[in-house]
Amino acid sequence: MQQPIIGIPCDVKLVSGLPFHAVGEKYIAAAAGGVGGIPVLIPSLGDAAPLREYLKLVDGVLLPGSLSNVEPHRYGGEASRQGTLHDPARDATTLPFIDLLLQEGIPLLGICRGFQEINVALGGELFQHVQEEPGFRDHREPDTQNLDEMYGLAHALHLQPDSLLKSWLGQDEVKVNSLHQQGIKRLADRLIAEGVADDGLVEAYRVRDAKGFAYGAQWHPEWKYWENPVSMAIFNAFGDACRARRASRQG
Repeated sequence: MQQPIIGIPCDVKLVSGLPFHAVGEKYIAAAAGGVGGIPVLIPSLGDAAPLREYLKLVDGVLLPGSLSNVEPHRYGGEASRQGTLHDPARDATTLPFIDLLLQEGIPLLGICRGFQEINVALGGELFQHVQEEPGFRDHREPDTQNLDEMYGLAHALHLQPDSLLKSWLGQDEVKVNSLHQQGIKRLADRLIAEGVADDGLVEAYRVRDAKGFAYGAQWHPEWKYWENPVSMAIFNAFGDACRARRASRQG
C-alpha cells in the first residue's frame, strides 16, 4: 500500500517584504517519520483555496503550530494588542477546511495553533494571554536560545480516565513541553477534554462523535518525536487512521 498523503496547511510569512507560504521543517519531518506519510504542503489561499479538491488528495491533515495567532474576531474576542502577529489567509483557509475534513471523516491532528484552530472552527473561545488570567500559570517558553531547553518538558498533563491518550500509554499523567501564550478559554461543545495541565487548562482533546480520527494537542509533540513515547503514541494513532483511509480509497 502506498504511504498516506498528509496535507499540512502553510503559514503566509513575509520574507524580504514578499509573502511566502511555509511550514516549519519539524512538522514536515514528523509527518514523514512519525506518522509514516508523504507530506504535501497546502498553500493558504483563503477564499480562493480549492478545499474540496484537497479532500480528494489527502488521507489526513496535520494543522501545525505557528508564531501567529488566530484573529480574535473569529471567536468573538476583543481586538488584539498592537504588534500581535496574525495570519488572516491561514485562518480563512484552515477554519472552513476543518469543517469539511470532519464532515468527510478525514483524519485530523491539530498541534498548538492547529489545536486552537479546531476549537475556534467548532465554536470555542481562546484566551489571548493565558499568563494574565487568574489561576493560570505562565505557559510561554523559557527565555533561552537553546532549543532543547526551549522544548524541554515543562509541566504535567493529567489524563482523563476515558482518554484515548491514557489508553495508548497506560498512564494517568505525562509531562509535556509548553511554548504557547494563547489557550482554551471555552472548549467547543463538540470537543471532549483528554488532558489538562495542573492549572486546569485543557491541553488535549478529541472531537466528539467524529467519523474518523480527530485530535488536538496544545504542546509540541513534533519536537524530537522519536525520543518521546507520548509523541509517538499520538503520531502512531494518527498514522494508523491515515493508512486506513488510504486503504479504503484504494480498495
